[in-house]
Amino acid sequence: MSLETVWLALLGLLLAGYFVLGGYDYGAQMLHPFLGRDGQEEKRTSGNAALDAIAPFFLGNEVWLVAFAGVMFGAFPHLEGTLLSGMYPLIVAILAGLVLGNAAVQLRRRSRSARGRGAWDVLIVVGGAVPAVCWGLVVGLLLHGVPRRADGSFHIGFGDVFSPFVLACGVTTALLFAVHGATFVALRSGPELAARARKMAASLLVGVAAVGALALLLTIFGAGADMTNRTTSWIIAALIVAALAAAWWFLSQGHNVLAFAATCCATALPVLLLGAGHYPYLLTTGAGAGLDIDHAITDDATLKILSGFGVLVIPTILAYQFWSWWAFRGRTGQRHPSYF
Repeated sequence: MSLETVWLALLGLLLAGYFVLGGYDYGAQMLHPFLGRDGQEEKRTSGNAALDAIAPFFLGNEVWLVAFAGVMFGAFPHLEGTLLSGMYPLIVAILAGLVLGNAAVQLRRRSRSARGRGAWDVLIVVGGAVPAVCWGLVVGLLLHGVPRRADGSFHIGFGDVFSPFVLACGVTTALLFAVHGATFVALRSGPELAARARKMAASLLVGVAAVGALALLLTIFGAGADMTNRTTSWIIAALIVAALAAAWWFLSQGHNVLAFAATCCATALPVLLLGAGHYPYLLTTGAGAGLDIDHAITDDATLKILSGFGVLVIPTILAYQFWSWWAFRGRTGQRHPSYF
């Protein structure tokens, strides 16, 4: 395996890790006001329980996004320059959502009034929904292909973002992150809240299947994804469907750990679909055309220097993630206090 392929695989691993770890953050943010019981005080308490499920990992999970951006900037400078400049409205929206959601989660606990907490709750939901939808739009655009100019750059217009296929990808991703977040809350919470979260996740999976089927139909009729490696893409798409079906089955049977493992696969596999489905292209204007890995990656000397840093940094990130999961492995309220 060439050094270029190794770095591309690392780039995909970091993005997939961010989708898995950041995905349940966004999902819990979107759903936390709706996991309560009847009564304002009990609803507020259940909402806190949902946020407490992600509390020990909330900011740490974003390290994966920082690492992904660092690898793209250092190892794939031509991809970084083209991608960020072409999709800057969506990138800005994602970053704004991250800042808004983080601030709202931190400030909610400082509010003394029910009205103030309600206002922060709205901002928490928005701060989770905006990045989730925008990441789905980015995935949809990359699957469909981007309009590339003669100089190699591209600009995403209104019609590109609001095409039926790209919108379907945005909604599907947001719903999938919501399912992932609800499953994580079920894994981390007590029996009563866990049962409610499982029921909500199973219901949301129906929405994922419905909107995802629309994207699939658009692809079949030539108005959706335009993949370079179509056989590989269909295999990965089948794996995504299998992961969603497994998640629904495990949720219905009350197997929280297995359901969460299935939703982890479902949130990570779209990254594999982008990488393997378009390889060797990173940006495509259609099947078999666009910016390939040889033109996107930096020179060999720089890659060798970066590899030295990667050998130290990547294991550190993985070790930190495993440590945090082990340290806070208990259910909410059993091994750590209420944060939010």
